[in-house]
Amino acid sequence: MADRRDDDMRPDPFDGGRIRYNHAPGEQHRPAMPDFDAWRDDAPPPPELAPARRLPRISTRWIMRGLGAFVILLVLTIAWLAITAPLSQSLKPPTPPSITLTAADGTPIARRGAIIGKPVDAAQLPAHVREAFMAIEDRRFYSHWGIDPRGIARAAWANLGSGGVRQGGSTITQQLAKNAFLDSDRTAARKIREVFIAFWLEAWLSKDEILSRYLSNVYFGDNVYGLRAASKHYFGREPEKMNIGQAAMLAGLVKAPSRLAPTSNLKGARERQAVVVAAMVDAGFLTKAQGADVQPQRVKTRPAQTLPTGTYFADWVLPDARDQAGEVQTEATVRTTLDRGLQRTAERVIRQAGLRQAQAALVAMRRNGEVVAMVGGRDYKKSPFNRAVQAKRQPGSTFKLFVYLAALRAGMSPDTMVDDSRVEIAGWSPKNDDNRYLGEITLQRAFQRSSNVVAARLTQEVGVRNVIRAARDLGISTPIANEATIGLGTSEVSLLELTAAFAGVADGRYPVQPHGLRNVADKSWYQALTDGQRTLPSRIHDDMLTLLAASVRGTGRAAALSVDAYGKTGTSQSGRDAWFIGFAGDLVVGVWVGNDDNTPNPGLHGGGIPAQIWRNFMVSALDLAPVVKAPVVEDVDPEAGLVGVIENEIAPAVGRLEGLGVDLEIGPDGSINVRQPEPPPPPRLRREDVEPVFEDEPQ
Repeated sequence: MADRRDDDMRPDPFDGGRIRYNHAPGEQHRPAMPDFDAWRDDAPPPPELAPARRLPRISTRWIMRGLGAFVILLVLTIAWLAITAPLSQSLKPPTPPSITLTAADGTPIARRGAIIGKPVDAAQLPAHVREAFMAIEDRRFYSHWGIDPRGIARAAWANLGSGGVRQGGSTITQQLAKNAFLDSDRTAARKIREVFIAFWLEAWLSKDEILSRYLSNVYFGDNVYGLRAASKHYFGREPEKMNIGQAAMLAGLVKAPSRLAPTSNLKGARERQAVVVAAMVDAGFLTKAQGADVQPQRVKTRPAQTLPTGTYFADWVLPDARDQAGEVQTEATVRTTLDRGLQRTAERVIRQAGLRQAQAALVAMRRNGEVVAMVGGRDYKKSPFNRAVQAKRQPGSTFKLFVYLAALRAGMSPDTMVDDSRVEIAGWSPKNDDNRYLGEITLQRAFQRSSNVVAARLTQEVGVRNVIRAARDLGISTPIANEATIGLGTSEVSLLELTAAFAGVADGRYPVQPHGLRNVADKSWYQALTDGQRTLPSRIHDDMLTLLAASVRGTGRAAALSVDAYGKTGTSQSGRDAWFIGFAGDLVVGVWVGNDDNTPNPGLHGGGIPAQIWRNFMVSALDLAPVVKAPVVEDVDPEAGLVGVIENEIAPAVGRLEGLGVDLEIGPDGSINVRQPEPPPPPRLRREDVEPVFEDEPQ
């Protein structure tokens, strides 16, 4: 190879097989052949034959891989946003826990928590309402894509010059993303998510839709959320009718709603209103003349019409409503069992009962325990104490329900003969209210006249434990003394529990759990096995109905209806508590009357005002005809003489007899008060009918 010239050109196998030509001037071109003898298998190629360097080339395969990764990332991002930031959530204001309770027909009856207005449509709002918010919050709202670089730069420059955070660069879209989907922390990760969600909202919603959702859930102070609720709350008008000043004042509240709420800081709200008006002029939304004409706004002293925030029923059902709603993040609506018509009826009959200074409570429920009406006192505003649920009072003779249930369980029947005569038990001598003792009478007759001595004898005979067991079976959970006096109702109980116990007898299944929600949570399998309902034997159920019907013809005659009615009166010592609890149709109703301080009410008894309230409620609730004549007692005691005839036949029909110059008033226990009628006052003479007499005239 020594005879080769430096410019010899040979085919280069390391250069893609390209053939280089070597020729002298004037010679024919011919390919130069390589000298393969000069190479060894393991020797590197000579320098003149080394591969030429090439620029790196991007493979199509890597381009496709990058494109596929981008598509996958985009799909994952969209899926993540669809799950964590559903568009529907942007309609819900980020309020503190708020529960709206509705009646059985879906009508709202009470609210606990924030006042939330219905959504607004930005396209239907006056231009100055939209422009007031844009001027102070986001002037280029209709031109940016979710973020405003100019606004961010302006805020950064202002903050840098002031040495702190004085301005924010968030757009209305970003504020909606933050309010609806994110928490209030200031981390970089949250800010990145905010930007992503802002782009997401801009991609799927129009500008008017974004502005509508922002205005519908922004906070305006005073626990008010949404532009509609705020305009009604502060100005008493719809947002479509707000003037420029009112719109500017509300737009100014967004910066610091709690501090600037005009109901507590009118001066600050007006100063902020002026700032917004100046911003509207600066942005070109208003002329200087229009801005100068805007006057400081006044706030309506009349509060906006809202739902009541407290009633006896709502207070009682709210804990269960919160449990049913679970973890309430914003607003929840829970349907209750309340019947608005029956609730109005209950309030009316209590109001018209002529209670004077006494208090009253009423509970009405279905036989399955659904509470449809509840009155816990005469006036919730004056006293929110719920006497139907929270008060524990002596039930008097209504507790005899459990004594007679224990007696029927022991094998007795309404026809069983019992001794209605004086008795002494361990030094205790109970007495009948009317001081009359009839000797041997039937169990039904004893229950009808509510004999105390028979109840005491039965308690002793069947055993105190069995009486307590009957009360527990029917749902009484309050402490019950282990003594014979419980048969007369000396242990305290609530009206709600006692009414539910009567519901167990009415339904034939016990215990009945009173509840105020439409959807009662299912019990666990353990509760179903241990706390399930049991059925009253048909014989005992029929006998209990016989006794309760007889009572309505006896001490409870004032509660008689034109349909079959069942119930029991009760009166504690000195008329401190008066009760009537009974059922007719599908309604079980309990009524209590008494004083909060437990002082006596002379003349008050369960067969009086409570029975009348019960009857008036039932007549209206069941749409019954008024009772013209109460049913005559079937069990007339011949030994009762005239008193028995009046008690069993005459009294149920008229209650009071007048005639022959004698006024007969029948007491609830059959006693008679005879009173002479007062003589009528002398007729008043007219002045012209009397001849004048002058003292100085001679007679």
